[in-house]
Amino acid sequence: MLSMGITLTPQDFADVASRPAATVMQFSLCYGMMPFLALALGKAFALDPALLAGMVLVGSINGGQASNLCTYIAKGNVALSVLMTTATTIGAIFMTPLLCKTILGTVVPVDAVGIAKSTIQVVLAPIAIGMSLNKYFPKVVKAVLPFAPVVGVTSTCLLVASAVAQVSDPILNAGWGLQLPLLLLHLVGGLVGYALPRLTGFGEVSSRTMAIETSMKSSAFGFLLAKLHFGDYAARVPSAVSVVWMALTGSILAVIWRYIPVPEDDKDNLA
Repeated sequence: MLSMGITLTPQDFADVASRPAATVMQFSLCYGMMPFLALALGKAFALDPALLAGMVLVGSINGGQASNLCTYIAKGNVALSVLMTTATTIGAIFMTPLLCKTILGTVVPVDAVGIAKSTIQVVLAPIAIGMSLNKYFPKVVKAVLPFAPVVGVTSTCLLVASAVAQVSDPILNAGWGLQLPLLLLHLVGGLVGYALPRLTGFGEVSSRTMAIETSMKSSAFGFLLAKLHFGDYAARVPSAVSVVWMALTGSILAVIWRYIPVPEDDKDNLA
């Protein structure tokens, strides 16, 4: 999050407000469709309450930074992708605890206040620090900026490895009964995230961007929240599994779109 923060300025948030339609659409997909799709898939595959809770948590978290790279590969709008990631990341401060408490309050113990505090600490604070560094120490930021993506990717890989390693036995024991609903969550999320914008008048580039943003969640962050604030150990397992399927799904969509040309007469309407 710090590596994202040093790339942002107040103007970026002004840009979000200047092109609200695409951002609002993707925000709605992220926090409106995905949590309830996760709930429906979890119930369809008869997951036990703890795993179901973990599924819903995956659906209720913000978009991940890896979506920005996949958007670039897919010939999407990278600037818009960053703005959407920023919007859902800030939105996670209130949307993730609200959704978890509303949907899961009677399923497993959920510390909504704790989730909100952790989200502020892990998301808002690093972004605010990064933006402050960008504003007051621009020369330092310019010097370290080329290395920021590498540090971010390395940190994410370590978080992913740690998450999977901590719950490797439960992952193996759960089998395909857990793997399939999580695969479908990211795949269906991506397909709907593309089809719905296209049907409502958005151009090809914006639709690809929204699809990848919707499909690719910040699963490592979900693992941290489950570890800290969910009462059952098994609730953290879906986030660890999601890390893998999220990356695979987003990457496959990106590579497919990479080789599908964008028609010249199919430009975006981002207003």
